[in-house]
Amino acid sequence: MKRTLLGAALAAALLAAGTPAVSASVTTPAPAAGTTPAGLSAGAALADSWTPPLSTRGRWIVDADGDRFKLKSANWHGAQGSWNGSGDIADPANHHDAEKSDQLPLGLDRAPVAGILADFHALGINSIRLPFSNEMLHDQRPVPDAAVAANPQLRGKTPLQVFDAVIAATTAEGFAVVLNDHTNTSRWCCGLDGNERWNTSQTTARWEDDWLFLARRYKDNKRVVGADLYNEVRRTITDDANWGRGDGHDWWAATQRLGDRLLTEANPDLLVVVEGINWQGIPADGLFHWRPTLEPARTLSHTLVASDKLVYSAHFYGYTGPNHTGATGTGETHDWRYQELSRDDLFATLRRQAFFVSADTGRHYTAPVWISEFGIGADETDPKARAWFGNFVDDLIANDADFAYWPLVGFSGHGRWKLLDYDTQGRRSGILDGPDWRADDWRRLVTAPARTGPVAAGDTWDMLNLDHADAVQSLRTRARGDWDQGARKGVCPDGQRLVGLAHRDGRGLCTDAGAPRLAAPGGPLTVVTDERFVKEGDWAGGYSKLQCPRDQFMTGYSVRGQAVSAVLCTGAARALPVTGRTVWFDRGDNRPAGQPGGEFAEGNYKGQCAEGEYAAGIAFPGAWAKGKTPDALLCRTL
Repeated sequence: MKRTLLGAALAAALLAAGTPAVSASVTTPAPAAGTTPAGLSAGAALADSWTPPLSTRGRWIVDADGDRFKLKSANWHGAQGSWNGSGDIADPANHHDAEKSDQLPLGLDRAPVAGILADFHALGINSIRLPFSNEMLHDQRPVPDAAVAANPQLRGKTPLQVFDAVIAATTAEGFAVVLNDHTNTSRWCCGLDGNERWNTSQTTARWEDDWLFLARRYKDNKRVVGADLYNEVRRTITDDANWGRGDGHDWWAATQRLGDRLLTEANPDLLVVVEGINWQGIPADGLFHWRPTLEPARTLSHTLVASDKLVYSAHFYGYTGPNHTGATGTGETHDWRYQELSRDDLFATLRRQAFFVSADTGRHYTAPVWISEFGIGADETDPKARAWFGNFVDDLIANDADFAYWPLVGFSGHGRWKLLDYDTQGRRSGILDGPDWRADDWRRLVTAPARTGPVAAGDTWDMLNLDHADAVQSLRTRARGDWDQGARKGVCPDGQRLVGLAHRDGRGLCTDAGAPRLAAPGGPLTVVTDERFVKEGDWAGGYSKLQCPRDQFMTGYSVRGQAVSAVLCTGAARALPVTGRTVWFDRGDNRPAGQPGGEFAEGNYKGQCAEGEYAAGIAFPGAWAKGKTPDALLCRTL
């Protein structure tokens, strides 16, 4: 039987009103890794509470035993590049100090890593979002001795070697680590700084290569559980990132490709974390601008080759808004900030922008949502900002949402948003030591009732997008090779079947609902390009048809332009009935009541078989498929 997390219990005790954990005037103890003053091993308790690797079941993240694992996280930043000087390392209004080039997680010069990790346990978290920059990965200079003064074992190491050591220590303590590519270059995020996109200051190829390198580097450490592919994708001075246009700025296409590459070429155990687009448009009154967040996923979601590895992510701060950059002065508009919304309007906005992904079950976009950045200053006095933080925590609790506070560590006199400070003598202050107005909300968040225990496997729905390229999401079919050369091909993930198709744009819908183990292991795969298997009656009179052989069902299709070219059929594990119906979609939608699976081809006609049916064929007008769009599906009873 798994034990409860020691961290949550410690947090409740340490954050009790009027009971500071350690006086700010007393040097923070640096116990052996995972030990507490009571002699208990917090690391062992946390490690025993979950078994890696992680995957997903519907809207939940689960561990290797199928038990829910809630990402109760915070960001240990610094390795991506941070700020040094008189300013606040987490204050968005103060980004003009000299850059700190050490490229290390903050605090290593002031406190032993074992002491820092013991404090992380006391906060009640179980996971760390660990940012890095691509530049840091390639910097071969040893870190300055002063940068690791409290951890002399790290002297002479490169930033990446220090990163290795921090990951090893953190995961040994039982924490899950999600790697986060925060910036191209080692500087503070997030303005017009050359780090707006994954490929602004580097090529997409280098971004992919760096991720493959890291995924392989930590493959054997199963507590490195995820890859957060890039932070806060946003507009440059001249152009926007987009979601699905198929060009070099297409964030959906870039993450779809890299996610598949990570799972097939580097580490099949990783969660693939995709943030929504943080900003599009010019922040000026009267001009188009907004914060898309995850809204585009409602009609164009990701389907990975392992469909149980996708996690979506979003960031929210009170000073920003659904149409507000968060700027004051230059770049400020008259749009509402989140902290200016009423409680009800805030909750409705958060659902529209992010929480619909996890709240809407049985959709192609259904997935866990990780709010991987949110935060506020300990010195915040604005009543609206304070109310926003309390309301936001309420909504995280109500949605049982995975979360990651920004940031974990700062320096005394700096980093007013941090949870923990360490001064030059290694003395700790912060939310554990009080007084801190955020403490009650933090305690509520990390100790809130949440779903625990086994999560049953449910129905899976995924969409295929052939707008610009192949969408072959079956590992088995990929191994077979190119089965319709020159055509764009879509194939459902292994274990699913094709049930929906659009009239013109090449979109498709896959599911395992009603028949989760329909395919015969190692059974036949048949590419059909003519009518040789149309033998049980003319189910679409006057139309040409591509139909699967007996006891096979459609798992894929190909198109040339907008025209159907071929279908891919997979052998079933049992005899399949041949009774069925024709579902026409040449003049409108023809989908089951409730439209299970969700909108997979917005603005186009589409047809869809019911959950108790399988698709056995496609019909199109004319004598042959050249230039002919699909008009009907043959749906047969399972």
